[in-house]
Amino acid sequence: MIMSRTDIEHDVIVVGAGFTGLSAALELCHAGKRVLVLEADDAPGGLAGTFEFRDGVRIEKFYHHWFNNDRFVPELAGKVGLGKEIVTLPSRTGMYYNGKRWRLSTPLDLLRFKPLRLIDRVRLGLLVFRVRQIKDWRSIEHLSIREWLEPLCGKEAFRVVWEPLIRAKFSIYADQISAVWFWKKLVLRGGTRDRNGGEQLAYMKGGFGRFAHAIDEAVRRNGSEIRYGEQVTALHGANGTLEAVVTPSGRHSAKRFLFTPAFPVIADIFGEHANAKTQARWRRVNYLGNLCLVLQLDRSLSDTYWLNVNDPGFPFVGVIEHTNFDSPENYEHRRVVYLSRYLTPDDPLWSYADPNYLEYAVEHIKRMFPEFDTSWILDYRIWRARFAQPITERGYSSYVPDHATPFDNAMISTMAHIYPEDRGTNYAIREGMAAARRIEACLD
Repeated sequence: MIMSRTDIEHDVIVVGAGFTGLSAALELCHAGKRVLVLEADDAPGGLAGTFEFRDGVRIEKFYHHWFNNDRFVPELAGKVGLGKEIVTLPSRTGMYYNGKRWRLSTPLDLLRFKPLRLIDRVRLGLLVFRVRQIKDWRSIEHLSIREWLEPLCGKEAFRVVWEPLIRAKFSIYADQISAVWFWKKLVLRGGTRDRNGGEQLAYMKGGFGRFAHAIDEAVRRNGSEIRYGEQVTALHGANGTLEAVVTPSGRHSAKRFLFTPAFPVIADIFGEHANAKTQARWRRVNYLGNLCLVLQLDRSLSDTYWLNVNDPGFPFVGVIEHTNFDSPENYEHRRVVYLSRYLTPDDPLWSYADPNYLEYAVEHIKRMFPEFDTSWILDYRIWRARFAQPITERGYSSYVPDHATPFDNAMISTMAHIYPEDRGTNYAIREGMAAARRIEACLD
């Protein structure tokens, strides 16, 4: 049954309350549109969602920060009254290699990195300047990271510094990742340095959860609605027009629709409403999951915020001690550490029960920090995100799906669309606001 215009409940339905969906909803609200946001999870924020340890300390499920040159985060924060709550903090970074921790926060630290010859250290230090000479990312999109990077920094520097990180980050896809991903990383990170060469990062007082809830409240104040625990299970449409989505609470209709989950989730939602060619295109984009152990400790592991793990055999891409970035005073003087691993769901570790994974992880932590003892652990949580990292293979721009769907009044905006940038809150916000403007133009 085709609905009349008077039967339609909302101007726009947004599926997903990550930062793409939240920013789109707020932009549409400010334009006077009636919006309904439907989120399968029980809270806003997506991958930047938060949880509480047993003692009530709240923290992100997955480690997060912003860069001090991000533009869209402070713009949105200002719109919800949190513009003055963003703090810029120095970042202490390092590398674990060959059984030793090396500090790599400044150019001088790099010159002291003895595992590389002096000439390789110098070449590594000049890499950002050489990378900035590339103005058109399409000129290197056909190359893998190794094919592009190894001639720039040398085989030994690539082997010691970059290859372990790329393999830890991209697992079975490491050799297929486009050079564009790494190029953009280096360009962006090079712009976050202070006058002494140290990196400056940004964070919201109270964390990302506070930010997401502030957007939620702003959407509601503007007369729209956000519902949690509402997974879209079916679509109703006819003649190329989507009429409504179905969730456990019923059928919800709108004039326009925006879908923000990962492409495989969208493919499942649309089901038979999308033909085989469209389904294949959506499922062509590969993803890695993330398995993240969050430890609450009674003392610090080290003085490093972000410790890259470059030793083979360690199952983590990094050891991120959040309270070496944001003060432990903000967490009841507890220490919070993230241990992150990217993997496919068929990796046996993905299915480990939480206590078994903790036991597995502790054995590796003790190798890196011999003084560590399980008595330090006050609490822990393990989080799994199935579609954490879109895989940008060589030639990605030629196969990544566009924003269209089989329905002329429904569009897609996902983290896989932010290319050539990598996933991040700043670009999720950018994409959400851009999607909102396109929808608004169709409604006016």
